[in-house]
Amino acid sequence: MNARTAILAKDITPLAGDAGAGDYEKVRRVIEKISLDYRDQPSLEALAADVGETPIGLQKLFTRWAGLSPKAFLQAVTLDHARKLLDGGLPLLEASIEVGMSGPSRLHDLFVTHEAMSPGDYKSRGAGLTIRYGWHISPFGRALVMVTDRGLAGLSFNDPGEERAAFADMSGRWPNATYVEDMAATAPYAVRIFDPTRWRAEEPLRVVMIGTDFQLRVWDALLKIPMGRACTYSAIAGQIGAPKASRAVGAAIGANPISFVVPCHRALGKSGALTGYHWGLTRKRAILGWEAGQTAAG
Repeated sequence: MNARTAILAKDITPLAGDAGAGDYEKVRRVIEKISLDYRDQPSLEALAADVGETPIGLQKLFTRWAGLSPKAFLQAVTLDHARKLLDGGLPLLEASIEVGMSGPSRLHDLFVTHEAMSPGDYKSRGAGLTIRYGWHISPFGRALVMVTDRGLAGLSFNDPGEERAAFADMSGRWPNATYVEDMAATAPYAVRIFDPTRWRAEEPLRVVMIGTDFQLRVWDALLKIPMGRACTYSAIAGQIGAPKASRAVGAAIGANPISFVVPCHRALGKSGALTGYHWGLTRKRAILGWEAGQTAAG
């Protein structure tokens, strides 16, 4: 049994202090209901009853988690809104203002400095590379954080009970690497990533990207999409000098191993649809809504 097989065979127990998982599950269900029933404009009372909360309790929980109320989220995150964003060329913040959110202010964003592994590092499938990993609570469910001595290399999300599959998915990208569970090494990254007050240009988050040359070009283009804005696959293809490669761009976006930080959630289909997301379409809507709350509150 090799080291990776041993890790996958290891029992995965619930995280200590995992109280946030229940809150996220309630918020996830509300987001899912809003996403499916947005045309009916479900009331706060109906949303609260659906997750076993009082209207006041849900209002406080959702606002604390997302930075805006369920009503504002309903307005901000719908397919019609996404189409409007692209068809009219509007950034997410301006579109949110149109539907009644608070006025514009300075944009927060995640400042990162990134480098790429050499093509040889990628082709070796991680041979000789030590990747430390840990599970952490985030606004979007459990986060699997993976780091090397050069910086953040992986970030994925999962719901409770899906840890084994999440680890297999991420470690399978670099199957020859050595994996070491080390939450002490990954915790500082988790704090930096999910705390907007720690997003400072003078203290950039170090990211190392491991992929093909084409994937690296796509991921670099994603890093240039500001918070509160979105971009189509075809526009990204044009930016990297491959205007006919929209399908390949979509595949590279789907293979992005550093979710949220390398913002593949800001890439939309040609029609403005939110399209797929490796970690779930509901989570993509959640991240866009969370970002709308950050830009509105900044």
